[in-house]
Amino acid sequence: MISRRAFLSSLLASFIVLLAWINFPNPAHALGGKQPPLDKPAPEFTLPTNTGKGQVSLSDYKGKWVVLYFYPKDFTSGCTLEAQRFQQDLGKYIKRNVQILGVSVDDVDSHAEFCDSEGLKFPLLADTDGSVSKAYGSWLGIMSLRHTYIIDPEGILRKKFLGVRPAIHSTEVLASLDELISTPWWVDFPLRIKL
Repeated sequence: MISRRAFLSSLLASFIVLLAWINFPNPAHALGGKQPPLDKPAPEFTLPTNTGKGQVSLSDYKGKWVVLYFYPKDFTSGCTLEAQRFQQDLGKYIKRNVQILGVSVDDVDSHAEFCDSEGLKFPLLADTDGSVSKAYGSWLGIMSLRHTYIIDPEGILRKKFLGVRPAIHSTEVLASLDELISTPWWVDFPLRIKL
């Protein structure tokens, strides 16, 4: 016969295993979902924004490099630092023909307040239903993850940053852009052709 203590220990262990299984999503979802492939067209989108004509599409920036960065929430410490660094380096991006676009689940009004508060001069896009974040594998249930994507002037996804450190991220992105821009498209062209 099993002792009462052994039975309760087994029951508790089973409960903990069951609880862990229910509460933790599979690893693909825990990391934001399936990532779009490099060297393929970036997922197209149109989202509301706090600037310009009220909506922004990726196709609006054909002919420019795009830094598309996803972040969890306006006015949080990491997100504010990341946005401030992009703003601080904005002139460097403009010289390289690069458009910065920030995306989170916050609405347009929140983005307008955030831009005013931090002096941001680049568009923030309102992905309130998470559909664009999901398309880019940057969705974690209720918010966007801190991921960044570099898209070339032809709309091809060229670089992903999944482990972002807000304090140095803009510097990393600029270094990658310099590398990508200085490499002519024909250097890796044979690698893009599938026979």
